Amino acid sequence: MSSADASEVPTPAARPLDARALEGVLRRLHRAQEAPWLHGEVARRMAERLPIVRLQPQVVLDWAAQVGGGGAALRAAYPKARVIAVEPWPAARQAKAPPRAWWLPGRTAAAPLAPADVADGAGQLLWSNMGLHGAMVPQRLMQQWQRATAVDGFLMFSTLGPGSLQSLRDLYRAAGWPVPHAPFVDMHDLGDMLVGAGFADPVMDQETITLTWGTADAALVELRSLGGNVALQRFAGLRTPRWRDQLMRALEARAQEKDGRMALQFEIVYGHAFRPPPRPRLTAHTAVPLDDMRAMVRAGTRRT
Repeated sequence: MSSADASEVPTPAARPLDARALEGVLRRLHRAQEAPWLHGEVARRMAERLPIVRLQPQVVLDWAAQVGGGGAALRAAYPKARVIAVEPWPAARQAKAPPRAWWLPGRTAAAPLAPADVADGAGQLLWSNMGLHGAMVPQRLMQQWQRATAVDGFLMFSTLGPGSLQSLRDLYRAAGWPVPHAPFVDMHDLGDMLVGAGFADPVMDQETITLTWGTADAALVELRSLGGNVALQRFAGLRTPRWRDQLMRALEARAQEKDGRMALQFEIVYGHAFRPPPRPRLTAHTAVPLDDMRAMVRAGTRRT
């Protein structure tokens, strides 16, 4: 790419997240023994969508597998495929590979890979469950996905959307407190980012999952298992026991307005896109790398 061409490529926008706080949250999530319950439930629902794609991948890349909790669903959906865990966080790569059934073919254990160690076009399916909302620069992560996905391979991912935790935001606003969490990205913006990252035919949709708890304390424990507040606008210091008591009373008061149970809504955004064959930019003299030319010839008619 020439310097003139590079100047035409926009720099991906960073979300307003506290990088140091985000690092701490990710470290804590990876210390957990298993993925959060909500992540497992979303993985199950996302796996129900796999039959609409007729392509049978030989290699599946499970991006951020430990926190995503979708490994079992992927192995059930594609028993003959090689499922490779890709872990951006170094601590997760030190864990053992997930258990595999010894009597099934293609089940040799493999250690998780770092993103940089994934070969270009390695997977016919790249799967990422509930990891994108933890990315400081979503489009940069999508560019990694695009590089790792084979031509005519497909991407499936899920993430939290801006409709999540609206009642919690309302409670904080009414109390005059700073925001309780960082903003999430709208699914239409995510679709635009996918195209900007080199994917094609993005399909986005969403659903709302409502979780309920018997006590406010149980709700807070669940929220902590899902992450933490990494917003730049969050309260700058440490919260006191007195503030926590205020929060608990406010949550319990809202629960009493309903049926006595704590309830919070989570907007789950699902995305699906293909990696198209490379399309060289045409000029008076166009040079096409041999590998790209071969990929364009092999692509043919896309299988969906």
